[in-house]
Amino acid sequence: MQNYELFNRSTRSIVYGLQANAIQRMLDFDFVCKRETPSVAAIINPTRRGFHKVFWGTKELLLPMYKTINEAVLAHPEVDVVVNFASYRSAYQTTVEALEEAKIRTVIIIAEGVPERRARELVALAKQKNKMIIGPATVGGIKAGAFKVGNTAGTLDNIIACKLHRPGSVGFVSKSGGLSNESYNIIARNTDGLYEGIAIGGDRYPGSTFIDHVVRYEADPAVKMIVVLGEVGGTDEYEIVDLLKTGKITKPVVAWVTGTCAKVFPSEVQFGHAGAMASSADESADAKNNALRAVGAVVPNSFDDYDQKIRETYEKLVASGVIIPQLEPEIPVIPEDYAALVKEGRVRKPTSFISSISDDRGEELLYGAEKMSDIVEQDKGVGYVIGLLWFKKSLPAWAVKFIEMTLIICADHGPAVSGAHNSIVAARAGKDMISALVSGLLTIGPRFGGALNDAAKFFREACDAGLTPEQFVDDMKKKGINIPGIGHRIKSVQNPDIRVQVVKDFAKKNFAATRYLDYALEVEKLTTSKRNNLILNVDGAIAVCWLDMMKSIPEFSEEEIDEVAKGGRLNAIFVLARSIGFIGHIFDQYRYEQPLYRHPWDDILYLK
Repeated sequence: MQNYELFNRSTRSIVYGLQANAIQRMLDFDFVCKRETPSVAAIINPTRRGFHKVFWGTKELLLPMYKTINEAVLAHPEVDVVVNFASYRSAYQTTVEALEEAKIRTVIIIAEGVPERRARELVALAKQKNKMIIGPATVGGIKAGAFKVGNTAGTLDNIIACKLHRPGSVGFVSKSGGLSNESYNIIARNTDGLYEGIAIGGDRYPGSTFIDHVVRYEADPAVKMIVVLGEVGGTDEYEIVDLLKTGKITKPVVAWVTGTCAKVFPSEVQFGHAGAMASSADESADAKNNALRAVGAVVPNSFDDYDQKIRETYEKLVASGVIIPQLEPEIPVIPEDYAALVKEGRVRKPTSFISSISDDRGEELLYGAEKMSDIVEQDKGVGYVIGLLWFKKSLPAWAVKFIEMTLIICADHGPAVSGAHNSIVAARAGKDMISALVSGLLTIGPRFGGALNDAAKFFREACDAGLTPEQFVDDMKKKGINIPGIGHRIKSVQNPDIRVQVVKDFAKKNFAATRYLDYALEVEKLTTSKRNNLILNVDGAIAVCWLDMMKSIPEFSEEEIDEVAKGGRLNAIFVLARSIGFIGHIFDQYRYEQPLYRHPWDDILYLK
């Protein structure tokens, strides 16, 4: 790389700060310029290492993230540019770190508000090390067809419109980033386009000045004319005057200093940038424009004919053969962001998922059509949320209370059942809470918890088919199937299960009808006449009462009740409820710091 050259098509950079949009814009520019390698080699993210996913055209790449500049430079020795998005608080220190790296030649400081004293220290350090700083308070710069800093020049559409995807013949320098973008457009319309453009930044002490870049353009044979856009305040433009006067700048210079309107104000006016204020007559826009004009720079009468002077100068260079216009290359296909197309309504894509129960896209989460905060404030309860999320129904208060009652009843059945046992053993083996819970939940099935599903299925089918209780019992006997929901190891007619009584009493008191419960109780009369522990157990009671609850709510169709009864979905209440108990047992083992469980030998029958 030549001394006058900051960037080329092989330039690789490190971006300090996870500025996702700016990084993607740099890579999109690379792609339309048909670069062979991405201009961003790595990202500095002080909070974590890892990778950041980006697009390279239509393909995806992973950019590595490092915590320090030194780490990134060691991993990517080809890098010589740092684009520094650090805040004004840390811009000084991070820029010093970058300048101390031997391989870093150029640092661009985006932040505004860097203290002037610190900025002057950075300038001195850069000169000492023969390195270049662009900024602070800059958008950076662009080398057409080669390298772009951050958000310079805006969107891809604007870049193509300004012909920045291929090199032209004009070297441009300005303080303002916004006016630079406007100037790139003016240059594209009136010449063969930009070769390189730099916005040095609007602070009083920029890291590099107009003359630093004008001298580079004078030395670069690819630059045929130089365009400068100055502003009121400071004396940087006089350095250009001096070099024009002494003949050290030989290429045509078109220059305009903005702020000529300042003279109509009765006192000093600051025009946006920290340095854009004239504190003496020499710093006025008029004085600097006159000085530039006097030494041969092409200076328009106002900004209105800036474009005309640029065009006239370009056409003279073409006429003299200094510039030979080239055929325009094929405009590359510009990949468009899916998110942007969706926002504009310009894309149709089949969805991968359906969700009709909740929506988290707005300002507040919705359960169904109801705001989560309203449900909480109105104390509608967990059972109400279950109604919305499981069945898409706003359930009445009595149904909500029934659901919550079944959760309480099913929450636990002691440590000896298979699910609780598995959770306890896993917890004692040192497993985390979720793993221990899952080990218990995975035991739920036909032999543990399955009675809820089967009881709902068989009792509904028999009752709806018009089978008498006697016919139902005989039919199940012929099939060799024990009636699910009937029978208990300990409880009996003489020793009833309190849980069953609670469920029955609630249903009788609150439901419009208890058709399935009544049918199950008739079946119970037959089975207990044979053996007194063949009672309607808690699984059976909950199952038939769930059917009666849904039948009592007009919004439930017969098809929806069938989906629950015959589709094996009633186990959901058992899974949800029993999770509470399993977690309790897991916490209990953690609480008492129980050791690894080993099953005793005397409880195992060893066969040979």
